[in-house]
Amino acid sequence: MKKAKIWMAYIVIFVILIIVVVVAYVSIALPNVGPPQAIKVSLSPQRIAHGEYLANHVAVCVDCHSTRKWNLFAAPIDSMVLGAGGEKFDARVNFPGEVYVPNITPYNLKDWTDGEIYRAITTGVKKDGSAIFPIMPWQSYSKMDPEDVYDIIAYIRTLKPHEGAYPKRKLDFPLNLIVNTMPKKADPVKRPDQKDTLAYGAYLVQTAACRECHTKADKGTPIPGMDLAGGNEYGIGGGAILRASNITPDKKTGIGNWNKQQFVERFKQYANGLAKPTIIKSGEFQTIMPWWKYGGMSEKDLSAIYTYLKTVKPVNNSVVKFQSKPKA
Repeated sequence: MKKAKIWMAYIVIFVILIIVVVVAYVSIALPNVGPPQAIKVSLSPQRIAHGEYLANHVAVCVDCHSTRKWNLFAAPIDSMVLGAGGEKFDARVNFPGEVYVPNITPYNLKDWTDGEIYRAITTGVKKDGSAIFPIMPWQSYSKMDPEDVYDIIAYIRTLKPHEGAYPKRKLDFPLNLIVNTMPKKADPVKRPDQKDTLAYGAYLVQTAACRECHTKADKGTPIPGMDLAGGNEYGIGGGAILRASNITPDKKTGIGNWNKQQFVERFKQYANGLAKPTIIKSGEFQTIMPWWKYGGMSEKDLSAIYTYLKTVKPVNNSVVKFQSKPKA
């Protein structure tokens, strides 16, 4: 009996040591995606102009990294503080912790090298080596053509500096440890020729991170067979729940009955003045879809996205897009 107790004690100590080693490794050694590249991005007018287009209307970096006006439909950004960050994710929107979107203006990035910014965008690792929680879809950006990422870097270097530093994030256990295992090395591809409409459309869908929202996932892992079929849930405050739409070519529950013109005009109305930023009252339909920014995408690019979406597998998945706060 005495020997059994001793062996049991040894086993408990061994298990504790294993746990300590694993926690220490995850906390200290990870993430490990390698050092930032030694690159210097040219601030040429061409790079800045293309970067502005990508950052505002395709990858929509500026939309996430600016304060949004949630009292208006689709929450247009406050253009007076472009790129200054400040949006907060916490229990109010069913987030497991507290995260503030960071400031990406030159005020905050002045000490970052271009290589450090590139690594952050494409691998999810900050200047200090810590992991970026994948609210920012760096998994999608990791496959962008480096030249496109360089263009975005050139553009954000030209943003008006805004002072703004926010509290450090707080993630619930064990997510505060798991987040360190998430970053991965970039896997860039070359941007397809625009003449190859299908391949170019697929590239734009990747760059715009459409799958991040429109593919239902379980604890961050896409559910097989649900590619772009919608259903992901997002808390938007006040107990309201938003669900991403099905954008597969299913004729009953997706966009199978949409023609190209309808698809393009659905976006362009938010740039040509047909749609107005109407006031949204509590309990009324609201969306996190950045229509006001995607609306500025060129018709050619929107058409390419439509062409690609029409080729993905149709999935019959009816989605209740909005659920207001349940009645007491």
